[in-house]
Amino acid sequence: MTIDLFSSQPHRRYNPLTDEWVLVSPQRTKRPWQGKQEEIKKEKRLPFDPTCYMCPGNIRAGGKKNPKYTKTYVFPNDFSPIIDAKSTKIQKESDVFLTEIVRGECKVVCFSPRHDLTMAEMAIEQIEEVVSTWINQMDELKRKYNWAQIFENKGELMGCSNPHPHSQIWASNFIPNEVSKEDAQQKKYYGKNKTIFLLDYVKEEQEKKERVVYENESWIIFVPFWAVWPFETLLLPKKHLTQLTTLSKVDIKQLALIMKKLLTIYDTLFNKSMPYSMGWHFAPFNIKNNSHWQLHAHYYPPLLRSATVKKFMVGYEMLSEPQRDITPEQAASQLRKFI
Repeated sequence: MTIDLFSSQPHRRYNPLTDEWVLVSPQRTKRPWQGKQEEIKKEKRLPFDPTCYMCPGNIRAGGKKNPKYTKTYVFPNDFSPIIDAKSTKIQKESDVFLTEIVRGECKVVCFSPRHDLTMAEMAIEQIEEVVSTWINQMDELKRKYNWAQIFENKGELMGCSNPHPHSQIWASNFIPNEVSKEDAQQKKYYGKNKTIFLLDYVKEEQEKKERVVYENESWIIFVPFWAVWPFETLLLPKKHLTQLTTLSKVDIKQLALIMKKLLTIYDTLFNKSMPYSMGWHFAPFNIKNNSHWQLHAHYYPPLLRSATVKKFMVGYEMLSEPQRDITPEQAASQLRKFI
């Protein structure tokens, strides 16, 4: 497809990672915005908040007391959405009514004792500590469960209930929908081409350069050809890696550097600490042959055209298929300005 031909015309783009389509409507960028505009809060957070459930030495919402931790700290989610049930059971009343009991556990990973530092503001060594903590958690959880989702919701716009910078890990005996779709599609591509889909895709993006935002020795960031959110990005290693647990010390260092770079770019884009949801996808733990998988992380910022205008996934998006206004090429170009 010649992108120039579609830079101002409505078109659909295929996402081969999930076997889904997204509607792109670049002509809508000219429409005036009279909808909701978010309030920009200029609050200054302190390094320590005595009312924060996550700060060192404070009492958590569940009643337990945090230790006076000095680096990345992990604790069980006091209100866990998934619990470690004694057994699993599938109940099928009919082809319509099917339920199953699930097993799992959920954890919170505080990035640091500092209440006021986002990952973009942390030192590289501190980000390395967060990545190493994620890896250690995966090493532990893979012995008990089929999957563990690492994710971060940053900012009130993304539903974050506590401003202390942190991520979560939800481990489960089942493989969630999005991961199942990516597994099936990567396996299908590998079966047909005998190569790794996302690595082939990286080579094509490097050749075109239209959507690449930044890359270093080991990792690359680009706005996917099929991106749904306005400034969505995909982060992945340039070599074949199926799991976070296989990262070398050099990989971890380079990952910390590129994550800080990406998040700094995001914060600079609209001169605002960018809200987003992000998460890691890798080969599920119970797959015997996972050679078709490639480790990667998704970043989904919700802001559309300014710090006060959010992209809403409503109406057509909920009932038909995702839709975006600015093209992925335009989004990547804007992000590259702040490298």
